[in-house]
Amino acid sequence: MLSSSFEFQVSSSSLETLQVRKGGLPPLDLRHRIVQKHRTPVTIDAILIVSFGGPEGPDDIIPFLENVLRGRNVPRERLLQVAKHYELFGGVSPINGENRKLIAALKDELLSHGLELPIYWGNRNWHPLLADTVRQMRADGIKHALAFVTAAYSSYSSCRQYRENIETARHEVGAGAPRIDKLRAFYNHPLFIQANAENVRSSLAEIPEPRRASAELIFTAHSIPQTMADSSAYESQLQEASKLIAAATGQQRFQVVYQSRSGSPSQPWLGPDICDYLSELKAGSDVIVAPIGFVSDHMEVIYDLDTEARKLADESGINMMRAKTAGSQPLFVKMIWCLIEERLSGQPPAFVGTQGPLPDACPFDCCLIEHSR
Repeated sequence: MLSSSFEFQVSSSSLETLQVRKGGLPPLDLRHRIVQKHRTPVTIDAILIVSFGGPEGPDDIIPFLENVLRGRNVPRERLLQVAKHYELFGGVSPINGENRKLIAALKDELLSHGLELPIYWGNRNWHPLLADTVRQMRADGIKHALAFVTAAYSSYSSCRQYRENIETARHEVGAGAPRIDKLRAFYNHPLFIQANAENVRSSLAEIPEPRRASAELIFTAHSIPQTMADSSAYESQLQEASKLIAAATGQQRFQVVYQSRSGSPSQPWLGPDICDYLSELKAGSDVIVAPIGFVSDHMEVIYDLDTEARKLADESGINMMRAKTAGSQPLFVKMIWCLIEERLSGQPPAFVGTQGPLPDACPFDCCLIEHSR
């Protein structure tokens, strides 16, 4: 039986109206029946964490990047250039370690609510690969899992492609592969906003108090091709999340910028770029860079921000603070539990802001771009 739950009653206008109320849920059996309006009851017997993946040593770098770039017309020279970024850190991306910490924290969070579910983990581009994980789930007798994808926003690469990855893995495994339902995107979940706001406030505290009010928040996310942006709500969702986080911290000035562009110079991508934006600021400026487009540290965070952008800021006399990503922060881990609980209990989805919650199941043509057809 679930020991407790958190019920969110959220208005569509501001974080100030968020009320968290402790309450109970109807008893659930040990296989956690889902009973939701207009849905047939089903059983859930596992959670699956789905992520991007990253190398964990020098020998992994090139095979990993070849997986990332498979099917894309990217020159070999560009692959080798990116490989040098990983070499600076011993060939280890932080993302896999971050996911291990997240899984451990989520297991404890679920246990605190009386849920003793196995948590599996599969990646798009590196070990543990998703198909291998689904194969193990089948061997373990798993029939139905909920998947949490470590991407908060809607676009082809951050949502639809992961759904395709899951179905491709199930098809590869074949008969007996478990049913896997992806949890909804969560860019405007109240706890995602609170987790990021808390990280921004921690960075603000490092700026001398008299200068905090004039500090500028710079929210960053991975740039994507304009064609991909045109087919999704990625830009508007980033703007919405940035507005909500800025409001929660009491900061008036914020800007959304992009980073980690990897396409042809002739192809339009979202901008402005973080380094271009920093280069136009005055010496002596206080800025907090918050990579809210990333759930946890990636190479794009520790190289593009902590190395390249940091170097530019230092050379320009800009006082740059980099806020932490959500990672395995308790508020973020609790958010994952709340997403799971929504599906277990049929509660209305929690959200803040004006755009409303995203559906559990996306429309057929959602975030569809030409190359994905």
